[in-house]
Parts: sequence; C-alpha cells; structure tokens
Amino acid sequence: MAEKIPSWPKVTIRLYDDHNAEVKIAGRSHPLNNMDPRAAALQLVAEQAAQLGRPMKVTAVEADGASWPLIVHPDGQVDAVDTNAGKKKPIWPIVLAMVVAVVLLGGTILYLTVFSKLGDHRPVATVSPKLPSLPEPKVQSDDFPPKTQPPGYTAHADWTVDIAKDSTPAIRPDGTEVAILVQDPDSSNKKVVVFDAGGKVLWQDKVPKDADSPVYTTIDSKVVLAITTQDTLYYWEGDGAMAKEIELPDGATVQFFGKSPLIMLGDQAGAMVISGGVLKAIPEIPRLSTILLAEGDRVLVSRYDTPIYWAQPDKPMAELTLEKPGGAGEVKQVVAASPDYVLVLWTLAKDPTQVIPVVHSSASGKLVAVCQTQQEGGTDDWDWVPDPTRKSAAWGECLINMSSRKIHMLPGFRPLSLAGGFIYGTLESKTVAISSNWKQYPLTAVTRPWGIAGTHAIIVYNSVLYALDRK
Repeated sequence: MAEKIPSWPKVTIRLYDDHNAEVKIAGRSHPLNNMDPRAAALQLVAEQAAQLGRPMKVTAVEADGASWPLIVHPDGQVDAVDTNAGKKKPIWPIVLAMVVAVVLLGGTILYLTVFSKLGDHRPVATVSPKLPSLPEPKVQSDDFPPKTQPPGYTAHADWTVDIAKDSTPAIRPDGTEVAILVQDPDSSNKKVVVFDAGGKVLWQDKVPKDADSPVYTTIDSKVVLAITTQDTLYYWEGDGAMAKEIELPDGATVQFFGKSPLIMLGDQAGAMVISGGVLKAIPEIPRLSTILLAEGDRVLVSRYDTPIYWAQPDKPMAELTLEKPGGAGEVKQVVAASPDYVLVLWTLAKDPTQVIPVVHSSASGKLVAVCQTQQEGGTDDWDWVPDPTRKSAAWGECLINMSSRKIHMLPGFRPLSLAGGFIYGTLESKTVAISSNWKQYPLTAVTRPWGIAGTHAIIVYNSVLYALDRK
C-alpha cells in the first residue's frame, strides 16, 4: 500500500516529551502542547489527509530518536510500515488502534465524529520547541601528528573532535562558528554539531544518515546552517531553534555556489529558490542561457558571451551592464561567477586573438580587477579561488588584493585554496603559500586549512578536526 501513496506532502511528527510534539507538513511547523501529544499529532495529520481525500505517509520520531514510518488515513486509521522486522513494535499504531476501535464500537467513524469538529478542539500551538538535549561529543586538546601545519600556526590544537567519516567541516563566514557531522553512537543516523571558535558546543541536532556535509548559506536574509539529503533541505537559524525543513522535488539537486541555495530541477526543467521559507520557481530563462548562482530569491543568468541577467520570481529580468575595461573590444566569454563577482573574458580591441581577464561586480557590473592580457586559450586552465571574507582572490596566475584592487601576475601558478591571508597553490609542481604582499613561502608538505575560526586554523586529518593555535 505504501508504494501507491504519493510522498508529497512530506509529514514528520516529532515527539519531545510527554506533553510537547511538533508536526511538520511540507516544511510548515505545527507545534503542539497536549496531554496526549501522539494522539493530537495524528489527529492533525488525519485532518490533512481528509482534506486531500487520501492517506498520507508519515514519519514519527520518538524523543529518543527512534523513528517509525506510518500511513495515516482520512478516517483516523493508522498503519505501520514494516521496514525492519527486527525492530521493537512501535507504540504509534498501538495507541491509535485503540482510538479507532473505540470509535468503531460507537457505530461511526473518526472523521465524522472528531475531525469535522476540530474548530473548537484543535490543540493550542505554543512557542516553537528548542533543540533536544543530546550527549556532547568529546572535545580535547591534542597535537597534530603529521606536524604539517600551515604557516603561522603551531602543531598544537587547542581543541579537537572526531567527525563523521568522509565529511567536511563548515566555517561560518565571520569565523565565529564551526559545524561538523558526527556519527550518532546510538543509531545509524548522524548529528550536526556547532561549536564556537574556542570549541564550546553551541547546539546540536540529529540528522538523517544520508545527510551531506553542512554548509553556511543565506536564506531569507539570514545566515543559516544548511544540510541536504536526497529529498529534504534542512536549515537552522541558530540560538537553539529547531531546523526548518523544505521538501525537495523528485530528482532535484541543491547547489551552494552563490550566497543562497539554488535548487536545480534537472533535464532543463528549470530551477527554484527559497523565499519566505518555501520554494519558488524562477521565471523561464532565455534560450541558451545558464544559471550561475543564487543570491536570496534571485539567480544570476548568462549566455556564453552575455547578456547577463538577474532573474527573480514574479519580477521582470534585470540586465547587468558590464563596465568595459580600457583597450577592450567585445565580451568573449562569461567564464564563471561566485558571491559578488562575475568573471569575464574581453577581447583586446587591437588584437582579437588576445583576451583581457576581468573580475566584475555582480551587483553593479563595475570593474573589480583587471588581469594582464593573455593569449586566447591561455586562461582555459585557470581556476577561480575567492576568499569568503572578500579580501583577496586568485584567478589562475592572476592574484588579486580585493581591498586595494591591485593584481600580481605569477606565471605558472595554480591556486588550490585560500585561508588566513594565504593563497595556497602549486608553482612548478611545488606547493607554495602566497601572502597578501605576494611573498612566497615554499612548503615541502602542508595540510591546507579549511578556514580560520577565531585564532585557530581548522584542519582535518584521519576524520579528526584540529583547531590549531596561532604562533
């Protein structure tokens, strides 16, 4: 039966204690405070099922994290989906089976006797519940065994913590928080844990076992921590607030190239953004155009050689006019984009076989940095590595100080990452670190940091996060 019931809308019932529960229907939260939170939650779901005129799939989560797939019918019947015969028998169908039995003995059905009269008996919503209290992961100081710390840092870590295998940390852009995934020792699921720069746990929450590594992004003008699974995007606004959930369309993927999540529908079916906590489709983009990234509820769209547009739900497209650099002819190619910047190749007016690599502002189209002219095709293997703090960047051989707008050309340089004021990369097959004043530091071996949190360089080695001390 379960296979024939549509998965939309996604419904989750989460029990917090003997009196509090929360029902999420398609990402919308319905906090409940009731003497019998299980019955109240299922009553609310049954009402929704009655409105749809069909059963609904539900995931019921106990306070200890145990979860049960259920099917709730419009008449109040609850079926358990047996996904694991070895599990203990869930209490949810037992509770509701008794309720339904009583109703049947009365000679009527639950839908007519209860759900049609919810106007006067709906559970009263209270303040949104806070995250549950969970055992904290072990945090301790330690030394970084390989002693291949980045320049300016010692091999001693003020704090370390084990992270989930094959996961990566996320560092808040202002360097005040570090988020990781850890394996939940009590189940096959994982936990997301957020620390301050000093290693103190700020909050944590359980997440599904297929959750991807955390990402800091912006939703509805707020910096949030986001995690995606195959069918859901979860995001936390901090301060102990529960996660908000957005059900993803079938086959959708989520990209975080820009300041905000971009939901790609695939097969040229378009894309969606998040506005007001819900998904909204962007307008149909011009033929042969590509969506580069999302910023808030708008997306940056471009053809191979312009025009470039900002597209937004329910609004006309706004073209981005690019400022022409001196000596340039026409736009040769729009190469890429990242938060605040668009990378463009202009032809040289006096010699169209040469190009001028230019970084433009994605807000105004004005010049941010103009790199030295290159032979056509000479920039094909240039990688763009920007600093999240917007202080510097590297576009292949072109190193950029974003504050002074000055550039430094370093032939043969290939950037890899940027953190703590250093641009890491390779030069003549050797690893080097380039400082903000373009000084080179040859590195025989170095573990490149994921970023800087407070005064610590955050690195990962053998599924352990090390917060290295500054020299």
